[in-house]
Amino acid sequence: MYHPLMNRTPGERRTPYGGTIRFRAGPGRGLRVLELDRYQAPVATLCWDTTNALTAAAVRTAPGAWIGIEPRGARHGGWGLSDRLWLLPDGPGGERRQPLTVFEALDWAAIDHIPPLAEPARLPPGAGTAVLNLVAALAADQGIARLRYRGPYPTETLFTALLEAFRYLEGDAEPLDRFRAGELDWAPAPHERHFEPGGAAVQLRDGVEKVVWRGQAYYRARWQSVARWAPGRVHEAEGTVRCSLWALGAAVEDHLVLDPAGHVLTALEPAPDPRHSAPLSPEVQAGLQALVRAQSAPALAGAVAGVMAALAIEWAGLAGGLVEVTGARARLAWKLADAGGARIGAATSPAARLGRALELLVEMARLLGDPVRARAQASLGELPAAAQPRALAGGAPAGDAATIAAAATALATEFRRR
Repeated sequence: MYHPLMNRTPGERRTPYGGTIRFRAGPGRGLRVLELDRYQAPVATLCWDTTNALTAAAVRTAPGAWIGIEPRGARHGGWGLSDRLWLLPDGPGGERRQPLTVFEALDWAAIDHIPPLAEPARLPPGAGTAVLNLVAALAADQGIARLRYRGPYPTETLFTALLEAFRYLEGDAEPLDRFRAGELDWAPAPHERHFEPGGAAVQLRDGVEKVVWRGQAYYRARWQSVARWAPGRVHEAEGTVRCSLWALGAAVEDHLVLDPAGHVLTALEPAPDPRHSAPLSPEVQAGLQALVRAQSAPALAGAVAGVMAALAIEWAGLAGGLVEVTGARARLAWKLADAGGARIGAATSPAARLGRALELLVEMARLLGDPVRARAQASLGELPAAAQPRALAGGAPAGDAATIAAAATALATEFRRR
């Protein structure tokens, strides 16, 4: 057991958007012991012993869960001594009840690399970025100019997570390729997280970058030179910041209006959609399966095909979202069909209609991709170790291009008849 305020905190610093960071004496700026948002709600707590070794820490994720860090609490077969992550249902002063996963142990008072994490899928939403942000914040406190990821899992998912707490050093035309090769340097650039009274969590650096509200995450489109696709978009309109459902290059539905500093001005209730569900045609469903495979890593192609084949995909009235995958059913929002149908209907030639139908098909596949890939990865993890290499060897079958073209043609025909 530990209490987040047990350390004495002689130093204090205000952050650009109104938060407070408290320090005790130690290397660099001192040892960070408490981070508060602009409403004085705790965001991170840290405890250090008399030798400047971290003994416990906790971070609050954007959705509101508390994650505990137990330094040197485990060992891992790949890298040895590890720090353990815990779910803290009772907050930072509560008991460590549920172990989550481990990452390579850090010297938290002298951070020299970005550590690998063993099982990211076991973390609740926002936990990985919250822990990475603490790593970045402490590295910045210590005056560290650059760090590299040192581990066996340089995935695109990790790359996008790092963008929220670090900035990759400019001059690399293909930063993701450099990251995968282990050659990309990162400068610590921690964000601030503020928890608004109405329940929105707002993440800021150079303005609002990410918002989490009612379980939906909204992201700014560009992160340095990287374009980040997400169905929830942070964008500017009429001197305000909007959080909207985003599809086909435009806002489909606004959910939040904020000022440039991230204070919520208006929360907009999503309108209910009473329309009945309608299944997609077999041609369109086959095209979606081919596209989701094409958008996934080759090693996942076989598992993705299995997940997609088991799903019944339909248009449905979804309030506040564009996609929902539960059980054996995947539902895409009618509002996406409306936006895509309007664009197809406005096209002035058969070729233009087909092109816009393909754009709609790609958007549908993107929406389905993340939940489908999560299921595919979980299914691979459940296989016996001897069967996994064979499952990972499956690739996309021949004929996918023709299947996708047939699906786009079917969509164009369907929406032209409306």
